[in-house]
Order: sequence, then C-alpha cells, then structure tokens
Amino acid sequence: MRSLNKARRRGVLLRLALVLAAGLLALAPLRDGSQRQETAGQGGAATSAGAFDNYLLALSWMPGLCAAGTLRADDPRCGGADAVPGWQVHGLWPQHRGGSWPEYCRSPYPDPSRSQTAREAALFGTSGAAWHQWNKHGSCTGLSAEAYFALTRQAVAVLSLPDPLGFAGGHGQFAPAALTAAMVAQNPGHSTQSMITTCRAGLLQELRLCLTRDLEPRPCDQELLVRACSRNALRLQRRRRAGAKSQRGRRSSPVDQSPAGFFGQKSCQEAPPPAARAARGAAAR
Repeated sequence: MRSLNKARRRGVLLRLALVLAAGLLALAPLRDGSQRQETAGQGGAATSAGAFDNYLLALSWMPGLCAAGTLRADDPRCGGADAVPGWQVHGLWPQHRGGSWPEYCRSPYPDPSRSQTAREAALFGTSGAAWHQWNKHGSCTGLSAEAYFALTRQAVAVLSLPDPLGFAGGHGQFAPAALTAAMVAQNPGHSTQSMITTCRAGLLQELRLCLTRDLEPRPCDQELLVRACSRNALRLQRRRRAGAKSQRGRRSSPVDQSPAGFFGQKSCQEAPPPAARAARGAAAR
C-alpha cells in the first residue's frame, strides 16, 4: 500500500513538473525577427506581413517635435551637429481600412544589418530611427528591409514640401489649414482630404499623407481625420539658422548638410502668396 501511494505521489509530481515546463516555454521571449510576435496596433486584429490596405506617410517638423518634448532631450536630431532643421521622414506605415494598423509583424525576411540602417540615417534622421521604423512598421509590409526603405524614399522623393516659415506671421503663428493648402498647391493629386496635421502643446508636429499601396494620394479614413490637429492656430518653432549654436553649445549644420538634406532645399519652398494660390487654384478647377 505504501509503495502504491509513493508511486501515485511521484506521478502527481511528474505531471506538475511537465505543466510548469510547458508554462515556462510559453513565456520564453522570441529571439529573432522571423519569430516576431504579430501585434494588432490600436483597435486592430493581428495580421500577417503584407496583409493591409493602405499606407500613411508621416513627415515630422523637427523643430516643433523637439520643442514640445515629443523626442528625448538627448536625441541627436534635436541638438548638436546632427540636428534636423526642418522636415524629416518619420515613417511609411501600413494601415487597415477603418483606422487600425498592424505592428511588429512576423516578416519572412531577415532584419536589416547595422550597415543597412546606417545608410538610411539620411532618410530617417538616425540609424536607430531607421531600425525602429523597419521593426515596427516595415516588418508588416511583406517587403524586405531594403525594399521597404526604397519604397519610403520613393514616397517622399516626389513631394514638394512647403516651408511653414513662408506663411507664418511675425508673431510666429499660422493656421494648420494654411499648411495643407500650400501642400495641395505644390503637389497635384493631393487634396485637403488626403492629409492631416498633428500638434502638441500648441506646436506643429507632423504632416501625415494618406496613400494607396501604389503610393497614390487617397482620401483619409474618417477615423484618421478625427485625430487631426483641432487648433485654429499653432505656434511655429523656427529652424535654427546655419551655424547657430544649439542648447549644448555646438554649432548646427547648414540645412543642405544635415540629414534633412534628403529632401533638398528645392522641396522645402516658401508657400506662394495668397493671390498666387488663388489664381493657381482657379486654373486647376
């Protein structure tokens, strides 16, 4: 009888050990990009890489992003020789219809090497930012890292970005609608319904463009439009001039030598005066 009870106890302990081992394996972290856990993003269901409907191209106005504290104070894009003086690519993000999006998908391709992300620093501001955009968003496109970076360059290369300083008054304020109107005037095919501005602490943060999978302008989903900046006027954090000292005492690079030089000065033009915009709009209609 005693031997039977001992055998039963050993059996119970063995089953408990097996259950515990299975639980530990389930909690073990995934180690590489090919086993990355698929994540839904806000309001969406988990999807496989390549399963999405549209793109959202996010472009950051770096002076406002840094001044509002959106980025860390020690971010190289906010100070020193690597500070970005104007527009900077944030990312090209896959989107689902209805306003949700996928994140951190299980990509069939390997993660980019350090040399690959270093080559994309001019596009995203830093190599770390390039890695983050691939890891969070690019992995969900169904593309390789190289193809994702090339597609992002293609999306921004065709744009002519207005310089908000061109229509900000002497008090340093402007209406978000003025920025989108200038963007439409300089980029045929886009409309005020295919883009939104975002803001924080009364400062311009980003311009976001709604695109098809073929990178053509499309009307933004209503769920995105309601997240647009609702302020009638924003304060515009001005760019530092070439050679101006940063808060850390170092000199910033000239505009055409900074990472933002990917856009080029021709893409960051002053908005045309109101009369010229009106004439151009009438001719287009």
